[in-house]
Amino acid sequence: MSSKIPQEQPKSSVAIKKRSRVPGVMITQFVERLPAGKSTPDFTRKPMTTTAQEGKKAFFKAMVSGEPPPTVTWARNKGEMDDQEKYSTRYDERAHEHVLEIVNIKLEQADNYKCFATNEYGQAVCAVTLNVVEAFKKKPQNATGSNGQATQDFRSMLKKTTVVTRKKQLPQQKEGEIDPKLLELLLSAPKKDYERICLEFGITDFRWLLKKLKQIKKEREDEQSKVVENLDNMKQIEVKPSGRAEFSFDMKLRDPNSEINLYKDGTLIPYDDDKNSKHSLQKTGINYLFSIKDPQREDAGFYQVDVEETNVLTTDFQVPDVDFVAKIKDSKVTENEDAIFQCVLSTPLNKITWSKEDASLEHGGKYEITISEDKLTHTLRIKDCQMADKGTYYAIAGITSSSASLTIQADSSGRKGAKASDKSKTISEEQKFPKENTEMDTAKQTKAENDGADKDTQEKVEDGKEGRVGGEGGDGNDEGTCDGTGKGNDGDENDEDGKNKNLLGDDESKTDDGNDKTKKQSRAALLASDSAIDRGTQFVRGLSDMNAKVGDQAELSCKLNSETSEGRWYKNGKLLTEEDGVKIIKDGACHILKIECCKKDDTAVYRFEAEGRKSEATLNVQDPPRLDPDALGKFTNPVIVRVGDNAEWKLPFSGGAPMNIHWYKNDDELLPAVNVKIDTSDTESQLRLTKCQRKDTGEVKIKIKNEFGIIEAQSRLIVLDKPTPPQGPVEITESAVTSVEFKWKPPKDSGGCPVTNYIIERQQVGRNKWSNLGEISCIPSYKDTDVDPGRRYCYRIRAKNAEGISDYLQTGDIPAGVLRYPGSPTAPKVVSAFKDCINLSWCPPCDTGGTKILGYNLEKNKTGTNYWSLVNQNGPITDTKYAVKDVFEGAEYRFRVSAINLSGAGEPSIPCEAVIARDPKKPPGKVIDLKITSSSYTTLSLAWTKPKEVKGVEDEAQGYYVEIRPIESLEWTCCNATPISLTSYTVLGLKAMAAYWVRVIATNYGGNGDPQGFDNYIIAMPPPVRPRFKDRNMKTLMVVKSGNTIRVNINFEASPMPDISWVKDGIPLLKHVTITNSDRGSQLLIPTSERSDSGIYTITVKNIVGQESFSVEIRVTDDPKPPGPVELDENIPGTVTLCWGPSPDEKRDDRLHYMVSKRDSFKRTWRTAADNLFNNKFTVVNIMPGREYYFRVFAKNDMGLSPPSESPVFALKKEKGKFKVDTPQMKPLYFESPPSFIIPLKRRTAPEGYECYMSCAVKGDPAPHVTWYHNNISLNTNTNYHITNVCGVCSLLILRVGPKDNGEYKIIIENKLGNAESSMILNVRE
Repeated sequence: MSSKIPQEQPKSSVAIKKRSRVPGVMITQFVERLPAGKSTPDFTRKPMTTTAQEGKKAFFKAMVSGEPPPTVTWARNKGEMDDQEKYSTRYDERAHEHVLEIVNIKLEQADNYKCFATNEYGQAVCAVTLNVVEAFKKKPQNATGSNGQATQDFRSMLKKTTVVTRKKQLPQQKEGEIDPKLLELLLSAPKKDYERICLEFGITDFRWLLKKLKQIKKEREDEQSKVVENLDNMKQIEVKPSGRAEFSFDMKLRDPNSEINLYKDGTLIPYDDDKNSKHSLQKTGINYLFSIKDPQREDAGFYQVDVEETNVLTTDFQVPDVDFVAKIKDSKVTENEDAIFQCVLSTPLNKITWSKEDASLEHGGKYEITISEDKLTHTLRIKDCQMADKGTYYAIAGITSSSASLTIQADSSGRKGAKASDKSKTISEEQKFPKENTEMDTAKQTKAENDGADKDTQEKVEDGKEGRVGGEGGDGNDEGTCDGTGKGNDGDENDEDGKNKNLLGDDESKTDDGNDKTKKQSRAALLASDSAIDRGTQFVRGLSDMNAKVGDQAELSCKLNSETSEGRWYKNGKLLTEEDGVKIIKDGACHILKIECCKKDDTAVYRFEAEGRKSEATLNVQDPPRLDPDALGKFTNPVIVRVGDNAEWKLPFSGGAPMNIHWYKNDDELLPAVNVKIDTSDTESQLRLTKCQRKDTGEVKIKIKNEFGIIEAQSRLIVLDKPTPPQGPVEITESAVTSVEFKWKPPKDSGGCPVTNYIIERQQVGRNKWSNLGEISCIPSYKDTDVDPGRRYCYRIRAKNAEGISDYLQTGDIPAGVLRYPGSPTAPKVVSAFKDCINLSWCPPCDTGGTKILGYNLEKNKTGTNYWSLVNQNGPITDTKYAVKDVFEGAEYRFRVSAINLSGAGEPSIPCEAVIARDPKKPPGKVIDLKITSSSYTTLSLAWTKPKEVKGVEDEAQGYYVEIRPIESLEWTCCNATPISLTSYTVLGLKAMAAYWVRVIATNYGGNGDPQGFDNYIIAMPPPVRPRFKDRNMKTLMVVKSGNTIRVNINFEASPMPDISWVKDGIPLLKHVTITNSDRGSQLLIPTSERSDSGIYTITVKNIVGQESFSVEIRVTDDPKPPGPVELDENIPGTVTLCWGPSPDEKRDDRLHYMVSKRDSFKRTWRTAADNLFNNKFTVVNIMPGREYYFRVFAKNDMGLSPPSESPVFALKKEKGKFKVDTPQMKPLYFESPPSFIIPLKRRTAPEGYECYMSCAVKGDPAPHVTWYHNNISLNTNTNYHITNVCGVCSLLILRVGPKDNGEYKIIIENKLGNAESSMILNVRE
């Protein structure tokens, strides 16, 4: 074989395409029929996709087969491979591999490469990808030695041998699923950072994530509660102005000795408390601060903090490749003005860190942080600057930072200066960099920053149109120059043409006018005098909200800018003194309020006031469950009782109400029952188990929980009882003339205390009397020396402990002094055969007869006779092998062997197979035409032709062995223990989709021939089939009663075996859902369903051929409970309004609605008056006087109707008066009235997809005109709404509510006397 750079393919008359058994390989056959013994090329092992770093080497290796041996060539999609210095090929004779080596990889060499294997009968080709990773290039170091060369730290160059400890890695992200790293980061991040973190992972809408995140967060908090009492104030990692990367959190451990581990990308990182170390931990009270000294790019990674094995914080340290094109510059502003710092980055970033000294600055309130659309320009605006705002400010991008100082000048005129935001145009437009500055090369910028030369940083802007904040430029009449902070000077101080300095220049403008220097000096003197004005007391650090537990110490502190200022503390507006049980401490400028032992009533809003300045914070005192240590110690002691006795546990507790107390035994919750009594008060809980049985032994646990925390305590119940009987079978170890010895197994259950003795009884077979032989030690064996030869005995064995004696174990009949012959050895095996000698071997018998084996008798039988003759005439054979020399050449013999002990010779073994006394044959040759006839996931059927016989070289084959070898193993396994005579065989028990090498070996009594195998490995699989679901009538909706079992069977057909995944509403299934998969179907099982199991379940079946999905909606509900009492109210004549109490299931079932039926005394049949009502009120119209009406209200859901709630009888009496004619005085009557509402509209909440009915009652004369509005749009002409007005009852019906129906609904009634309106809000529930 050879390996070359690409060459021209051979020309062929035909091109038959066929697929190789190696995935990804395509074979082209050049001839219609292959000659005997010839084959097309194929890949035994194809090259694999490789990822290499720029500047390194890359290798592609391939193994090929074919007859004649093929030539291997290589090619790439983009470009040529003619350069022998870049691409070299070779053939490794020892490994049989063709190798392509690419030296000194470049980024442009990342490409798809092809490997061709070609001979005169065909060509095989496969593709492979080379990925090139850009090499990291370190920046040049500034540190140099005295000779100008960079100094080297040889200590850091020494290699250290460390043991790397790794934690369990996060699962890899699967296609279409959430990245596990995203969930870990969100668990530790504040809600305000959710959007930023999701954007980094390419997720723009994260609202669908919140439900899953809430569930995982609850599970994580339950895990953390086992090792941590409180975890709060978690801050993500960020680089500080000091150059250290820090992250911190407040944590109170349950066990102060718990181990705290720091991991980076799953690898344990050592740390100590020395700040000079690379990784350090500083603990102050309950605050833990982790820091990384001098962070570099290699420090970037996924950091996790674990307490024992529980994760408490996760943060992602990213080090982007970014630098400052323009750094922030020193700024000087007048008091009450705005200050602006701005920088420009070399790479777009979504966010950088702004900080003042060691305190990070956040957007909002005092500070306004903006980012340009291209994410390159970042701006910090400090509003309404005061003296306390002066200092050094930092812009930190990755591990690179820029700093500048802010100087505040006092306002000498007593007026508030115009803010920079009013004096300047939009900062993103006015503070652009001139072309000269942006085109400056990197070397000039670096030199300008290092030397601090004013001439390189102060550049004028042509025509006065750019680089200014104060003036518009041009005529010099407006405000002109600016010092970089937003404060402009008078127009007459500007240059004649309005030119100004660059925003990133120094604080002084260039000017040729000598008078400017004098004016600036006088102004500087004036500002210096004004800066001495005292602005009064201000807060350097205000109060912060905090949480504390009952009994713990709480401390509120703030810091003023003056150490001489005094202040007062207030609690909910009430002045505090030390007589109120608090400590008020003043330490310089720090003022501290300390509460030594917090109580529940200490929860309040605390305020500190000093010289008119105020700062407030809220203290929340939490009261989690607590246990008394002495009571807990007593509780944890095991409770030991006897069978039938009662066991009691009592545990006092304290904490905030309400408390939830649960008792568990062996992790199963205990509920009140006949033998379980639970009494719980506000301060104590007691468990009483009556009539305990042995099976009740186990762990007893109590779990106490309130809104502030959870606590557990464990004890153990031990129920003592007599042991169970000893275990059989009884094994006879000796049966001699004068003694019998036997042994047994100890009891399965010792009864809770150790077995001390065994009691032995004996009965002679044939008699009724049992004799007590006494007690023996706890060793489960016994030797009876008082036996009579020839008699049989039976024994009873009982176990004894401190609680009593067990039932007995009875042995079978044991003979004493009876001859016991040994069992039969295995059939003799022919080791070798010659014309004058046959060598045999065998194995000893399993049953020795209770005594030692003395030897063996070997017998032979000549085929065709019935006589067995003894071979060993001189005495027993002491070994398990023998050479029989008393044979005749060409004769056929069978042999058998019997064992001999003290009682004599036992039964002979099974005869061996007939063997002919002749010299060995030559082994056979290779089998011919080996092929596969069929295959499945577990079987493989083979067929072949018997090898040809060559006299003197290869003899006839008498049988065949079939061997297989998994591709990852080096050992062959024989499938048949004995040779098969047929030329076909089916291999069973294969692993689905596993790859195997297969071969067949012909054999005869002369030995095994050479193996014949396939050129390629075989994959255990049937022909590929795209996944498809078999049942065309699969249900898409299932309604299940709560508590019943949910079982969904999905049958499909796919090959190879597909990957099966289930999700519920797009989220992975919970733990209580069981999925059972097979190669033909999948089953979803929920043993006991709950309402929360309702949802859309989707199964996805995917293999290499394709994928299919199917969804089924499962609704878990229950028979509805009836509504509450029904009340009747007549607001308008001819109508009656029904009001009823909600069904108890209304809150749990969002599909529950109501149905109203009525019956009157005239028709006496029940009719449905209304259905699909989602409120608790309905008005029935057309009530006829003189009839009695009966109403029923049903609750209705997917399971059906509830029992009805019946209303009282309703009737309108039709009174008949005496006929009387009165002639009334004719007086003018006025019945007209302005419109008004008898019953207004009320707020509605309706489920999506259901009806919504809203109504109101109105009056007015003349009858008012009614108009309905939705979000101020008239609905009267909208056919999607059914609007009625019957007897003053105005109603609007929405047949199918959707999200678009959300909003305000308003009804306006009007007549000539006026108008009125009523409105309501409709909320559509998903």
